Amino acid sequence: MLGTIIGLIIIGLVAGFIARALVPGKQSMTVAQTILLGVVGSFVGGFLGRLLFHHGHGFIQTSSWIGSIIGSIIVLLIYLQVQKRQV
Repeated sequence: MLGTIIGLIIIGLVAGFIARALVPGKQSMTVAQTILLGVVGSFVGGFLGRLLFHHGHGFIQTSSWIGSIIGSIIVLLIYLQVQKRQV
């Protein structure tokens, strides 16, 4: 259980950081927000991967990392659009 939580935090940090590096523009986010972005992005990427390809097992696979990064990019773009509308 603790290993899973630590794994989610590490994947979230890496995926969130890569997503923030790939999306142009300024994102004023803390480290905790970057981790949350990556964790939510991992769930979005995993959901989309299972929806499209009807499989997806395992924790540390190349496809799960790519899905986490793509999901994080999607979540970040949505976050930026919502933030832009509030200003």
